[in-house]
Amino acid sequence: MIIDTTEIETINSFSKLESLKEVYGIIWMLVPILTLVLGITIGVLVIVWLEREISAGIQQRIGPEYAGPLGILQALADGTKLLLKENLIPSTGDTRLFSIGPSIAVISIFLSYSVIPFGDHLVLADLSIGVFLWIAISSIAPVGLLMSGYGSNNKYSFLGGLRAAAQSISYEIPLALCVLSISLLSNSSSTVDIVEAQSKYGFWGWNLWRQPIGFIVFIISSLAECERLPFDLPEAEEELVAGYQTEYSGIKFGLFYIASYLNLLVSSLFVTILYLGGWNLSIPYIFVPDLFDINKRGKVFGTLIGLFITLAKTYLFLFIPIATRWTLPRLRMDQLLNLGWKFLLPISLGNLLLTTSSQLLSL
Repeated sequence: MIIDTTEIETINSFSKLESLKEVYGIIWMLVPILTLVLGITIGVLVIVWLEREISAGIQQRIGPEYAGPLGILQALADGTKLLLKENLIPSTGDTRLFSIGPSIAVISIFLSYSVIPFGDHLVLADLSIGVFLWIAISSIAPVGLLMSGYGSNNKYSFLGGLRAAAQSISYEIPLALCVLSISLLSNSSSTVDIVEAQSKYGFWGWNLWRQPIGFIVFIISSLAECERLPFDLPEAEEELVAGYQTEYSGIKFGLFYIASYLNLLVSSLFVTILYLGGWNLSIPYIFVPDLFDINKRGKVFGTLIGLFITLAKTYLFLFIPIATRWTLPRLRMDQLLNLGWKFLLPISLGNLLLTTSSQLLSL
């Protein structure tokens, strides 16, 4: 049987075209993920700079001023320094747990960003269980901290890891109950649906006004989940040297540093989405599309405005945890657990009961 050479060439060119299509498909799939990672990294650098500037203002200091204009590159300089430092591993510790721990803490928080809508049609994965996926994924981070504490073979590190696990369990339940109340009000667990449910009634439709008790409980619980003062018991310097971070140096120590600020940013973004109307500006008597003439200029401009509004609300809210750091003293471990189990849990349960009753009566 004789096969024409032109047929062979056609088959080869077709197979090359198919393989090129597959490569382009993979590239286009990676573009939004890499864009999100780059945006989050820049966001973390801005948070570090903001915290240093606000902290300096509260304490009447100058703050960072040498690295770049207004000291904005100081966080980048610190990251470069940690990257170039020697990576020490304890000789008597569990090397695998010691190495994996920081990675688990960072990756689990990074995954939470996939369900956050930064604007209209600007979300990586609009899932029907979006908010509960965030709670499920965020509970993996303390496992990484516990692994780091145990793998360090240091009593201070292990105590820090145990404290992180206990704190996470205590405050995740009130946090989940507050999110459940929001889901009941919005008739959905999708982050996009929750924002759109708030936009129906403008400024007064924000869940902040409909769920004031849940908002306060959510803020306290998210501060505890982020291990920010006054809830930074796992890394209390006066008691545990540096907690689970004690034996770490170099890039692994830097990963814990990044994880802390990533967690702070994701919590602030979820406060914006669940309680502050997300990408909708909703100023009373002003309709945003008419104000910026969005309908005439197209979807791209509208999406950019939505992104700007979401980030503006997030960074304005960040002032609360930063100011709290220099205002309130650290709690004792028993006070921390009592606050979670004896106060926030009953209050969040009562809030959920009230929300359920109001929803049933409105049917």
